[in-house]
Amino acid sequence: MKYSFLVICMVFAATARLLTATPATNPNTFAGDPSQLLERTCFQTGAPWGEKYDLRSDVAIVYGIDKELPDRIATWRDHGYRIHVMTGVSWGNYQDYLYGRFDGINHEDEAQTVSDGRKSSHGGDVYYMCPGTNYGKFLCVGVQRALDAGAEAIHLEEPEFWVNSGYSGGFKREWKAFYGDEWQAPQSSPAAQWRASKLKYFLYRRALQQVFDYVQAYNQRTHRQVRCYVPTHSLLNYAHWHIVSPESSLARLQGCDGYIAQVWTGTARTPNVYRGELKERTFETAFLEYGAMQNLVRATGRHVWYLNDPIEDNANHDWTDYQRNWESTLTASLLQPEVWNFEVAPWPERIFNGRYPRSAPRAERKSIPPGYATELQTVMNALNDLKQDDVQWDCGTTGIGVIIGDSLMFERGEPAQSDEHMSHIYGLALPLLKHGIPVAPVQLENVTVAHYLDGFKVLFMTYQGMKPLTPEVHAPLAAWVKRGGVLVFCDDDSDVFNAVPEWWNRGENRFRTPREPLFAELGFDPAREATAAGASRDDAREISWKFGHGRVIWRRENPVQLAASAAGADQMVALARSAVEVAGLKWRETSALVLRRGPYIIAAGLDESIAGAPKTLSGHFVNLFDPELQVREKVELTPGSRFFLRDLAYAPSSSPQLLASAARALPERSPQKTLSFLVEGPAQAPAVLLLHCAQAPLAVTLDDQPLTDVKFSGPDSLLWLRFTNDASAHHLALRLP
Repeated sequence: MKYSFLVICMVFAATARLLTATPATNPNTFAGDPSQLLERTCFQTGAPWGEKYDLRSDVAIVYGIDKELPDRIATWRDHGYRIHVMTGVSWGNYQDYLYGRFDGINHEDEAQTVSDGRKSSHGGDVYYMCPGTNYGKFLCVGVQRALDAGAEAIHLEEPEFWVNSGYSGGFKREWKAFYGDEWQAPQSSPAAQWRASKLKYFLYRRALQQVFDYVQAYNQRTHRQVRCYVPTHSLLNYAHWHIVSPESSLARLQGCDGYIAQVWTGTARTPNVYRGELKERTFETAFLEYGAMQNLVRATGRHVWYLNDPIEDNANHDWTDYQRNWESTLTASLLQPEVWNFEVAPWPERIFNGRYPRSAPRAERKSIPPGYATELQTVMNALNDLKQDDVQWDCGTTGIGVIIGDSLMFERGEPAQSDEHMSHIYGLALPLLKHGIPVAPVQLENVTVAHYLDGFKVLFMTYQGMKPLTPEVHAPLAAWVKRGGVLVFCDDDSDVFNAVPEWWNRGENRFRTPREPLFAELGFDPAREATAAGASRDDAREISWKFGHGRVIWRRENPVQLAASAAGADQMVALARSAVEVAGLKWRETSALVLRRGPYIIAAGLDESIAGAPKTLSGHFVNLFDPELQVREKVELTPGSRFFLRDLAYAPSSSPQLLASAARALPERSPQKTLSFLVEGPAQAPAVLLLHCAQAPLAVTLDDQPLTDVKFSGPDSLLWLRFTNDASAHHLALRLP
């Protein structure tokens, strides 16, 4: 959750009005880029156009649905951007609704409220809301303002209900309407907490459906095709931060076109436990978060962007911290080859105008270092080129997943919350990932989607800390095992939420836990459990049986225990190795993850991994994280290293070719023996272009003036051009031999 989103948005919007140039009066030369229709990259901003953060992405997502929105939109459209609009769905500057100026009814009792009566605030009287139906109508009025201004898509971000809330008058009314009985304090029992979370889950799904329906009705009237997206944190993060959100159920809402995966340093640096040690593991956590978001949409026909944030909401870190963690989260996002659309920055105004750390005296705060500004532009422009068909892994065994479900968010409150550090999930996933296995979080609610489990050979699963919301998910899992899959179930039945009133223990069902109906689908003989109970401790801990062409392995242990020690992590790896071999796969473990995506190689050296010398890549590369774009013949993947490489030997061409650019560079039609580009980027940011050229150019000009910072390497057939970016298009021309 971007805790400071609203405050930042307001501050920088005001600042940007002072810094912003007059909107362009001439037609923007970049608007003719045909690839812009792909909406490969975007960013969100609460400010009008400003020359220092003119990122030249395909889309500008303009934030807010206030009365000034049309004016902000105009400044970005005038500079050639496609226009989306984003606003908060659970909070915002919505005082007109709160205090009754919208409909004559005071709605302060719809603010999310904790047990002592305090309202959950995003800052001042910007409260997280318990959305009644009138709240959905209010949002539609603001969305209409965006539609009238020509927005091509609407983003309703962060539908969030805090687990410790549920004490407001509005929530009590919704409880009565939803359940038909009197409200219970959520913290009074596990059953009350579960019921409260289910209601919270429903309320934001309902609010979003109201707005989606409104937009769809508008589309029918106007014959437009305005799309609707939900920018949201990952399920793993929301559960970890004690927040309930509709998550996977949104993909089933009519009119929902997909998500923005809001994963960034602030979410990914949340500490977790591996081998008994609690610490930040930004890269690994981000890898699992991005994977969870991709698996929300896989096989559903929905679309997802991956958010990258070059800084984070906490303004008290320095630029070295921001850069290191951004490289880790960016690398993690690129190691998900199915996704090629990116939100390259939220609030670029705070990146290029901000000074950090804020905790330092004002005179000691620093603006973005020039090298980092160049690196960001190089990477942001490369992200436009990530739709590649040639995808090749060099890593540990693939085809392994860990099942996660939305009810992870339902067991996070008092009086009996699940493990504080989410070790019921990380205890299964981290030992695999640390051994170079690109384990994928698999969304339980989506296993009913046709072909969703295709490609997986081994699945790890627990009902510790989560439960199946419907019985329908069990039959597809059983069918997958029957076809040859291996399901490893780690659980000791100790979760107190097994006893909450739910489908597995109501009506004709009399199961003690939801594991039991799953195992019934899987052909489990309960007598085996009784026999195991009388066996030795080691024999009783693990039960295995064949089902169809596949196998089920029941490890009778809470995954939290596997995370609590080095021995537990080693046991998890041994269990995985056994399951992989049963599945007919070859076991492989590595100390690095390496992925080729066409001419790009993404690589991460893993710490806390297997012993041995680091993996070395040999070839002819430039690292896009290097603002100098120096040629490298060897890349050593030491623990904690991150690389975004351009492979210079990939599909070589005898013709001049742009390889990397810290400015948006669009080819122009040019005379014979001339290569020319339109170039543009954030004003005053250092730019570098790297081109493949067999011979040195006879001349290089920028707007017909000689460019002086030109370097050519004959042995490498490479040309480096350097200049200072400007937020308007300039003509860069090379006269060739």
